Amino acid sequence: MIEEGTPTGILRKIISKAEVYIPQVPKPKKKIPLQVRLMWCGLALFIYMIMGQTPLYGATVPAFDFLAFARVIFASQQGTLIELGIGPIVTAGLLMQLLKGSEIFHLDFKKPEDRELYQTATKIVTYIVIIAESSLYGMAVYGPRLPSHEAGFILVGQLIGASIIIMLLDELIQKGWGLGSGISLFIAAGVAQQVVWSLFSPIPAGDGGPVGVFVNIAHSFFTGNFSNLFFRSNQLPGIFGLFVTAGVLLILVYTQGIKIEIPIVSTKYRGFSAVYPIKLMYVSNIPVILASALTANAVFIGQMLWANFNPRNANPFMNFLGMFDPTAPSTPTGGILYYVTAPRGLDIVALDPMRAVMYILFMVGIVVLFGRLWIELGGLSAKSAAKNLLDADVQVPGFRRSNQPVEALLQKYIPSVTILGSMILGLLAGTSDVLGTFGSGTGMLLTVDILINYYNLLVREKVEEVMPSLGALLGRK
Repeated sequence: MIEEGTPTGILRKIISKAEVYIPQVPKPKKKIPLQVRLMWCGLALFIYMIMGQTPLYGATVPAFDFLAFARVIFASQQGTLIELGIGPIVTAGLLMQLLKGSEIFHLDFKKPEDRELYQTATKIVTYIVIIAESSLYGMAVYGPRLPSHEAGFILVGQLIGASIIIMLLDELIQKGWGLGSGISLFIAAGVAQQVVWSLFSPIPAGDGGPVGVFVNIAHSFFTGNFSNLFFRSNQLPGIFGLFVTAGVLLILVYTQGIKIEIPIVSTKYRGFSAVYPIKLMYVSNIPVILASALTANAVFIGQMLWANFNPRNANPFMNFLGMFDPTAPSTPTGGILYYVTAPRGLDIVALDPMRAVMYILFMVGIVVLFGRLWIELGGLSAKSAAKNLLDADVQVPGFRRSNQPVEALLQKYIPSVTILGSMILGLLAGTSDVLGTFGSGTGMLLTVDILINYYNLLVREKVEEVMPSLGALLGRK
């Protein structure tokens, strides 16, 4: 029983009153066929892509992209309705995970009402973040170029409205109308678009050849100029970047298949046996998304503080946090923020190799930190995994059917694979960012993981169609 005066009781009271005013996508009354769900996913993605080609009305796009370093992670496009992309949703999710981990609010996620309370609270926080980020970004980045205050309100209104549509599209997919997550779908589509552009774009580049690496190879053979074939300046895609991208893909696919298999048997279905896999990449891509979101928000706040309080880089304390070039303020040029953003491309790395080393070490450290945090907050700890196994009416042969022995068994593996997998993820993300992977290293890492997760979802859907009882055992509803 929750007392009225507790933080959880107060939260429940506030949410119950606000819930009726919050637009929500209703859950389907019955399970929708897979083909229809894939069509809904396609429709949501189509709407998102159209928004990515629709310019903001009345806005003059600034010469420098203040979110260039985070476009892949946020699945956003400068000067369009998806200017902020999924950034507000990810930021709100990060805030809610921190609140959940602080245990200020005591919620039992086994209870449907508590799960619904948490989801509604997350949606309210998302609305607050959308309004805050849209207002701050709209007025700080586009405000100085707008002709009037009314134009500013119109611009901020467009950013708020577009972000709400993106949130509803994500909710549409997650609530069972689609498959998987809208956030993952939008990230994968954005990265795939960048990779295709890097491979086949015929648009002329600054070094005399086309942007696309394959088109540039053909152009080099026709002109006889092979000087810009392997290595290209200004982060343009070359053969070296193609090899790096292929290498990262092979490593990611290989590491995804590494796992520890613990045998399990069903106590409900006689004769059923299987294995419980603990993958090397146990924490999936969530720590990388959280780390990238944290870094992106830190750099954006640093840009705003610099523009308002230190535009000439004359304040020593502000310079320690971050310095920017007044002629190109899109990326830091000094301070802490300088070392936590990626120097993309070997030509930039050659100017300051220590920055590349510091960035890779930072990525490894922050991803490990978020990985350890996520297994506790996301219900992936040994204790939670043991309880989930027992709740699914399965047990490990040779172990008593109780939480403590199974938890002790899982405790031997889960913390180790969490740290090792997070280190590999951080190292891959940081190194491939530095070496100039197509679509960015972090984006490629997320996309491979997302595609593998979608493959697993499709396999589960097919298994459930053929063997409904096995689907119920796997916890499918």
